Amino acid sequence: MAAQHIEPHLVMADERGNIYDDPDLLMVCRRGAQWGLPRPDELIPLPEESEFFLLPGRQAVGLDPETGLIAPPDGEAQLAVAAFAAPGYTISAHPAYESGEKVPLLPLFAYGAVGYARGRFYICARRVDTEPRQIFSHISRGRIEQGARGLLRDYPKNRLIRHIMDNCVARYDCPAARNFALGRYEAPLPSSRSCNASCVGCISAQEKDSPIQATPQCRLAFTPSPEEIAEVMRIHSGRETRTPIYSFGQGCEGDPLMNPDLLVESVRQFRAGDGPGTVNCNTNASRTDAVIRLAEVGLTSMRVSLNSARAELYNRYYRPSGYSFDDVRASIREARSRGVWVSLNLLVFPGVTDTEEELDALAHLVGENGVSMIQWRNLNIDPEWYFKLMSGGEGQEKLELSPSMGLTSFMKRLKKLCPWLRYGYFNPYLGEKAELTAPMPGEWTMPAPRVREAAVPEDDTEDGEMDTVDMDAAESEAFRQE
Repeated sequence: MAAQHIEPHLVMADERGNIYDDPDLLMVCRRGAQWGLPRPDELIPLPEESEFFLLPGRQAVGLDPETGLIAPPDGEAQLAVAAFAAPGYTISAHPAYESGEKVPLLPLFAYGAVGYARGRFYICARRVDTEPRQIFSHISRGRIEQGARGLLRDYPKNRLIRHIMDNCVARYDCPAARNFALGRYEAPLPSSRSCNASCVGCISAQEKDSPIQATPQCRLAFTPSPEEIAEVMRIHSGRETRTPIYSFGQGCEGDPLMNPDLLVESVRQFRAGDGPGTVNCNTNASRTDAVIRLAEVGLTSMRVSLNSARAELYNRYYRPSGYSFDDVRASIREARSRGVWVSLNLLVFPGVTDTEEELDALAHLVGENGVSMIQWRNLNIDPEWYFKLMSGGEGQEKLELSPSMGLTSFMKRLKKLCPWLRYGYFNPYLGEKAELTAPMPGEWTMPAPRVREAAVPEDDTEDGEMDTVDMDAAESEAFRQE
């Protein structure tokens, strides 16, 4: 539940990494070009297993409630601080700060606005999934390592198992890989060395001229065989007997649809042996023919990653090669028409995702093509860099972005337009075949404007949600300089 009547104070850090709060300055957050106080509906206590980040070269600033001016803190601690929310939570605002000249680009993480009040830290975020799938605080490291050693011992010839255990578990602490080592939830099935998109924030590969100096993971260095993949699936189904999920498309690979023959044969082998559970593919959905083939051999669900439902913003981030956003739409339609559960892996960025234009485009994409679920994921990227890219910096054509309505309002309004939608963070267990309530492609039409307005009254607030103080870019600049 959102915290009410909380006024968090500015949080900042010194060069040694010590974090402090300023009792005289209030926390200020940012949504795209807007600066403002946190909305009451978005402040929650910082969840367990969240992390703090110090933001080098970025000056911490807060609001002086007596003067109404943005000001830096006094004292030695001057660095801006952000929080990386635990899995299952989606951030709704970034921290506000003043960047110095030639500041280093921030690593590929999500940076949530964080403040301090009543003896605890608060973050601007919303819980979107209650499943503890990626919570490991109650599981010892030794237990995970024991599971990894057992798999390596029992299946010494399977290269995919070795990759998952030696790289994904031991080097990257990948949550999906750790769960496979523990024999629970969702097993990863990395398979592709290549991709037909050059995502700005790709976590496994960057172009030589990219300003991103390091990626959190390295790209898969071999192509597993169908037998190796099917064996991983059978191992997991024998250990996770309640809700087994198997997912192509992981952070250590390109897009799995680049090698459709491999995926089709792997799924065929697994299903031919009465393989149970949910077979899922995380993908950019660029190859419609591959989606159709997978659906025919037993694919249960498909999660389609996108940063925007608008082609112009999608292209700026994904930089597709040999496909277009129309191909993505077509893949979603074909999957839904064949009984596949389609989720959108929506990479949320406050101030870009939660706008009127995006609401309209997303509702059309969801309704017209039969999407069943939105997974509200955080976009891991430097906030200032991404916003410039989307709004017209970095050599792009200028694009006007309307003010943020806030994540909570955006989610409510989308659900009213598409009431069958399921919200979450993780790929759901659906059995072998999903029960679908999403409309078939072509059945849905956007509600008339007067109906839409009536469905969202102005006082439709959650737990006493109040208006926030927001400013556009020009107003915020004047606000800081007064």
